[in-house]
Amino acid sequence: MEAIISAVLGDIVSRAISVMVEKCREQITTETTVEEDLQRLHQLLLRISAVVEEAEGRCVTSQRMIRQVTMMIKHMFRGYYLLDFFKSIEKKTDDEEVTGSSFSQSKFNPAKRFRRLSSYTQTESMVFGKDSSKELKQVILVLENMVADMKEFTIFLMSYPRMRRQPYGAYLYVDNYMFGRQMEREQVINFLLQAGPLGGGHLAILPIIGPGFTGKSTLVEHVCNDERVRNHFSLILLYSGKDLKDETATTFRNHCLIKHQNITLGEERSLVVIELSGDVDEGAWKRLLHSSERVMTPGSKIIITSRSDKVVSFGTSEAIKLNYLSREAYWYFFKMLVFGSTDQREHPKLTSISMELALEMRGHFMFAHVVAVLLRANFSARYWCMVLRHLREQRQKNIKLLGEYCLEGGQPRYSWSMDNTQRGFEDTNFFLVSGDSQKGPTSHHEAPEITSINLLSGTWGTMPQGKFEVLFWRSLIPPYYIYTADCEFVQHESSSTI
Repeated sequence: MEAIISAVLGDIVSRAISVMVEKCREQITTETTVEEDLQRLHQLLLRISAVVEEAEGRCVTSQRMIRQVTMMIKHMFRGYYLLDFFKSIEKKTDDEEVTGSSFSQSKFNPAKRFRRLSSYTQTESMVFGKDSSKELKQVILVLENMVADMKEFTIFLMSYPRMRRQPYGAYLYVDNYMFGRQMEREQVINFLLQAGPLGGGHLAILPIIGPGFTGKSTLVEHVCNDERVRNHFSLILLYSGKDLKDETATTFRNHCLIKHQNITLGEERSLVVIELSGDVDEGAWKRLLHSSERVMTPGSKIIITSRSDKVVSFGTSEAIKLNYLSREAYWYFFKMLVFGSTDQREHPKLTSISMELALEMRGHFMFAHVVAVLLRANFSARYWCMVLRHLREQRQKNIKLLGEYCLEGGQPRYSWSMDNTQRGFEDTNFFLVSGDSQKGPTSHHEAPEITSINLLSGTWGTMPQGKFEVLFWRSLIPPYYIYTADCEFVQHESSSTI
């Protein structure tokens, strides 16, 4: 009966979507204004986001459907990016005139700054091409075609069971939710729940690779906390280390942390998660794998995460690669952190500035959280422009002195701090950041007192002397890591207008 009801509901939904798409296609041949196109884009995004939300709430096992949802999410973010861009510049000209008259006598003129921001946005932050109105129509056509093909998709989708919401995933798109990796999570879970290799003697191994701070550990932690996985494996072990070079079968087991144990399960299947922060020693890996195959029971599996592409060859399944979020997806994530329940359409200037801030942070998750805290503390355009200027100065300084601009931890780099002594934030202090460290939740009581927010906002009190440790970020979702770094004041200089 439930399957029949789901099929009927799916047919009703698909018919409604088909009617909407036909009406939109009738209008596409006629000339439409940008405002009309934006309204149409908004309607399409509402429908697609509803389907995406439904898909993310179900246990989808079909790889084809997962790829289709991933494509929907990609174009949904692209549509929201374009929608926010047009909305942010829609009233900018009129607002600049008002702002200019209000601050014309001030040392820092936001109106002048916004005109520069407008030029920068049109030349560098747009990824849609020079003819933005044409690109707008193209995005609408892509979304319309996608909506038109949802009939069978919605019917199949409703046949999958709903997943039980975890406590940490109840509040969508904010600090305590894993953003942008839902489909990858289902891919990993599907791998873990599949039957093991036939014939015995071989373990199923899934490599997960990607640059630092792209969420590899977070993804695996969420997978291991899933009820389906915990009911499938009687034992889940975690090994974290730089490499495996000095490990033997005995020392490896002693260095593993028990993440989950269920002695009531009839089968003694185990899951071993290996997180490597450094390069991979292939010889050590082969020795460890050989010894593991002799002691691990059939159906047991291994997940290995690393920044190195070498581990791809270790897998018995296709590797999952995590990259930094696309510009459009990162913007969607960042604006939710910054604006929260506030309607950013009421703040077109702030939206424009925050879009450029998102570009400066290059898809870095932790920077998004840190900068969002800074912006929420001072909801003024003047302050946000100053933060943007400091981020650009930081990038230019790293390129000039280090030859590159790298946000990934492990490499020395320069960071900025505003001078709050005169409440003007005009001057910039630069610090050399090195010695990045990732620590588990048991180290929270050892976290440094000075935080990255203190450092960036200039609210540390007395200037620290020599090297000092800074708490860069404390994750609010599993595995609840804290990230610290060593900092040292290097120079003080007056900022020039960019």
